[in-house]
Amino acid sequence: MLAGGCTAPSAPGRSPSAPVAPPPNVSATGPASAARTASPTASTNPTPAECASRIVDGMPLAERIGQLVMVGVTGASAAELAVLRQLRIGSVILMGTHADGVDGVRRLTSRLERAARSTPILVAVDQEGGLVQRLNGTGFDRIPSARVLSGWSDTKVASRAARWGRQLHAAGVHWTLAPVADVVPAGMTRRNAPIGALGRGYGSDPDEVADKVAAFVKGMDSAGVATSAKHFPGIGRVVGNTDFTAGVKDATTRGDDKYLKPFRAAVGAGAASVMVSTVTYTRIDARHPAVFSSRVIGLIRDSLAFDGVVISDDLGAARSMASVPATRRAIDFVRAGGDVAISVDRGLADEFVAGIRRAADDPAIARRVNESATRVVQLKVELGLIPCK
Repeated sequence: MLAGGCTAPSAPGRSPSAPVAPPPNVSATGPASAARTASPTASTNPTPAECASRIVDGMPLAERIGQLVMVGVTGASAAELAVLRQLRIGSVILMGTHADGVDGVRRLTSRLERAARSTPILVAVDQEGGLVQRLNGTGFDRIPSARVLSGWSDTKVASRAARWGRQLHAAGVHWTLAPVADVVPAGMTRRNAPIGALGRGYGSDPDEVADKVAAFVKGMDSAGVATSAKHFPGIGRVVGNTDFTAGVKDATTRGDDKYLKPFRAAVGAGAASVMVSTVTYTRIDARHPAVFSSRVIGLIRDSLAFDGVVISDDLGAARSMASVPATRRAIDFVRAGGDVAISVDRGLADEFVAGIRRAADDPAIARRVNESATRVVQLKVELGLIPCK
């Protein structure tokens, strides 16, 4: 069963692990948040943004476009690696359940790293905890659900998230598509299929959820692992799960809604990305699902004052996208202001890329591609995947 956020619940079971040593050269606040707040000092000491801009300027268009697409992979098969190389894909999301521990995942991510033609590939995973934990086995803790974590202190959440982040880092994973920042009203817990019914949320109070989300982000950031607050502007008030249901709508959430507070807290804590849902929010933009809405993504840029990576929820296998031609899905997201379009269905990657490529004949779209590619490459610089010099 999928669970809104391009993920499938993994099988229960616990694999206790020993502490993993922290990665080298990671500051107390984490490389990503520190880099985004850094300011230029001299031409000999460029910022990550300056480095990213220079790198993207030297990229062919095909590679710039590839930075805007994230593809689902399972075992780094020859067919998967061929797609990554041919389309110059910039990031992948690990699908399936991997129970062979940190060492096994490290072997997998090493194969993926070797698939990069020039710019390193970002490796992402859904590692929320509870039913949504892709990576298990020796070296990985069994992470409790957000519902359980909501009863912990913020200090404990941050400390444990740092430990889980070190485990991901040791396995060669750079980006966890967590935490869930959706607030589920108390009366909707059982009816809210994507979050409440699966125990994926931190609670019904926006302030308390915001505190837990911020703590999780800070912990992961301290371990050198990027995070993604999801699913903006929130899927806690809907009934249907967009992985299985088309036309899911939210007729309550507004652009100034108090339920946006956890997303704002995530940004303030240093989250590297914000994930946009495929629900339609009729009080914000009744004509477009959030992933295709410049109004919704504009709230992330303006209301949240966020200039990092905006990533989509799954645009590949999700039932909510079935009526949209595959060649339109990624480019419509990019047109609306998004940066990285996810397809957990590897078979659609070429259509995602082709749609962006055709649209990039328009100079305005070409500029959008450059902006998004620069944000993605900046994240790679901040995470230490590309040297900044």
